[in-house]
Amino acid sequence: MTIQEMKDRKKELGLSNEEISRRSGVPLGTLQKIFAGKTTSPRAQTIQALERVFSHKPVSYAIPPQPVCVLRDSSAARTELPNPEKKQGEYTLEDYYAIPDERRVELIDGVIYDMSAPSLLHQRILAQLFLQFEACAEEHDSSCEVFLSPCDVQLDMDNRTMLQPDLFVVCRDYDRTARSFYGAPDLTVEILSSSTRSKDMLLKLKKYHDAGVREYWIIDPRNKEIYVYDFTRTDFKPEVYPFDSVIPIHLSGDACTIDFSRINKKIAPYYTE
Repeated sequence: MTIQEMKDRKKELGLSNEEISRRSGVPLGTLQKIFAGKTTSPRAQTIQALERVFSHKPVSYAIPPQPVCVLRDSSAARTELPNPEKKQGEYTLEDYYAIPDERRVELIDGVIYDMSAPSLLHQRILAQLFLQFEACAEEHDSSCEVFLSPCDVQLDMDNRTMLQPDLFVVCRDYDRTARSFYGAPDLTVEILSSSTRSKDMLLKLKKYHDAGVREYWIIDPRNKEIYVYDFTRTDFKPEVYPFDSVIPIHLSGDACTIDFSRINKKIAPYYTE
């Protein structure tokens, strides 16, 4: 990969020099010289470290292109948004809270995303996950608490983002009287659907990582795979597990595990040939 190709990839991914330095281990000063054109022949080791960052794909298979900022029904959504004078990208928590409770949405960087009702399969997986995560916390006498959606998470601690992870775990003290959880949970889980696939695998992946979430699980019912991102590591590469796996929770130091094979047996009737 040439330096120009890396510059193009940096722009495409929206990565700062600081973030690239953190992921690659290349000193920030070295990066600044490379991208400013002051260093034209970096060491092979440096190039290899940068290529690992720029060549990384969040998953091991291609994702069909989908519009990122289009709501479920864009023509109807324009009349249903709380403040029609605003454009997508300009909405705030004031607009979020103006939306009726019966209409589930998420606010991400000023963009409002409608959330369709989850499928029976989705809810069955979520219920079983919650039971096992909760059992792990109790078994190990952990201070961690497990939450299910819908539960608001003010991820960036600003007024432009409010998420509702399918499941999240908090292992620290927090304001239990607040309207929403403020800041980054320690672990988040999203269960993919056809309408949330690109958002969960791309947009939320970056949001959770940048906000300081320590571990992110993506459950893919379509391909029967689980992607586990341990953000405390530097390679930013997911571990991929099939649905018959026993999966360690890295947050617990691998002391806790989720036996997904038990969940797989319970959801088998929801799949048709």
